[in-house]
Amino acid sequence: MLRSATGSHRLPESIRRGLTFWRRSIQARVVASTVLLSAAVISVVGWFLIQQTREGLLEHRVDVVVAEANDETAAARDLLSSAPGTDSDAVTQQSNLAATIIQRGETRGFSAVLFGPSEGGGRIADGGANFTAGLDTSSVPVSLERHFDGSTATAWTYTTIRTTDASGSVVEQPGVVVGSQVELPSDSETYTLYYLFPLVEQQETLALVTRALLAAAVLLLVLVAGMTWLVTRQVVTPIRMARQVAERLAAGQLQERLKVSGEDDLARLATSFNQMASNLQRQIRQLEELSRVQRRFVSDVSHELRTPLTTVRMAGDVLHDARQDFDPATARAAELLQKELDRFETLLADLLEISRFDAGAALLEVDDVNLVDVAHRIVDATRPLAAQRDVRVVVDAPDHPCLAEADVRRVERIVRNLVTNAIDHAAAGGVDAGIVVHVAGDDHAAAIAVRDYGIGLAPGESSMVFNRFWRADPARARTSGGTGLGLSISLEDTHLHGGWLQAWGRPGEGAQFRLTLPRRVGAVLRQSPLPLVPADVSEPVS
Repeated sequence: MLRSATGSHRLPESIRRGLTFWRRSIQARVVASTVLLSAAVISVVGWFLIQQTREGLLEHRVDVVVAEANDETAAARDLLSSAPGTDSDAVTQQSNLAATIIQRGETRGFSAVLFGPSEGGGRIADGGANFTAGLDTSSVPVSLERHFDGSTATAWTYTTIRTTDASGSVVEQPGVVVGSQVELPSDSETYTLYYLFPLVEQQETLALVTRALLAAAVLLLVLVAGMTWLVTRQVVTPIRMARQVAERLAAGQLQERLKVSGEDDLARLATSFNQMASNLQRQIRQLEELSRVQRRFVSDVSHELRTPLTTVRMAGDVLHDARQDFDPATARAAELLQKELDRFETLLADLLEISRFDAGAALLEVDDVNLVDVAHRIVDATRPLAAQRDVRVVVDAPDHPCLAEADVRRVERIVRNLVTNAIDHAAAGGVDAGIVVHVAGDDHAAAIAVRDYGIGLAPGESSMVFNRFWRADPARARTSGGTGLGLSISLEDTHLHGGWLQAWGRPGEGAQFRLTLPRRVGAVLRQSPLPLVPADVSEPVS
């Protein structure tokens, strides 16, 4: 199985290029399909024509040789009837008849065999036959000999004529053998004459016709392939141009357009494509402008709110410091004001960070970061919040450092958001290890996974948790004072590092968020040292 899986990577470069060309070129597939179908049709038609030609040649030849054989037999009978009455020697009469027919056959291009008497079921192979010199008498089929055991009518059949030339070599060629019977006056016995006519001319004619048909078929296939290539090129070339322009449009070159020539369907398609591209360009420009205005608005509002917020913060601090001198209701109001001001400041900071990401102004300050230290620092910093929720947070990390080139501020922010989010959704007091922070690394990547045993995620929510201001339960309060932008900012920070931030969850079994960073900046991630699905989760049986 391993060999078959890796065998495709060992194909020669030429074969791989050919397969790639075959997959990507509709023109090549159309031409190949047309040529194959044309070859099949031409083969059937050519076979039919060759069969018809062969049958016509053989039928004509058989008619000619049967008529010639009948003429020879009639001439033999005339010769026998004119023989002197005193000639009663059957052997001499048989020899003279055979010599005459054989001599005529040599001048007319056929061989002859005279065998008899025919009564008693005798065969030529038994001996006693007169035949043309060099002829193998086995050229006369036994089936034809049997025909004359009970019939005197002239008969014919196809055969293979075997002769021996002057050098002693045996020559085989197709032929027709015609048999007929005569009666010798000397002994009143019936003798059988066999005439063997070669089919060499017909064979050569058929071979000539076959070669001509093959040459015509090859030429026709070449012409069909050329015409198909030209016809498909007229259709495929505009499609390729449209593909190239579409790729440039997808790459951001919104000014690209197709060249329109003519008024046919392809020209109308190009016109419609250009109109679509123009509409898309206009709408994209509008969306870009709207997005730019929105980003500018968020940034301006965030900056402008800092000044009044600073004033409100100062007043709030004064009220919060003097809350012990107020009545209980006013003191509680001062505490709530201080808490909401803290959340408001965090929201402003997050909005400013989001605006930097949207504007592409976020930069990395890369240094060697030990993720084990980061995990312990974040867990120590969030331990008071976890204690409020009656949640225990532990770190599962190796004893050795787990290093990665990263921005330590951004990595700590990612891990802090993941841990506080897990505290928000963990099951309070029900599990010994409410939250587990796993840390692992290998030669190519380092990872941190935050596992909680809380409410979990419903199917489809793992891809939505990183949306801005998204909540699984809109009615659920943010106990950690979060703004709803933490996971979104964490995802942007992760992408800035070229890493992965992924979520897994199942209702009632908790959730796990995994951060994977490359060990070196700019390296491409292939896999993570930690599994996304926790090891303590059993997969459902389908």
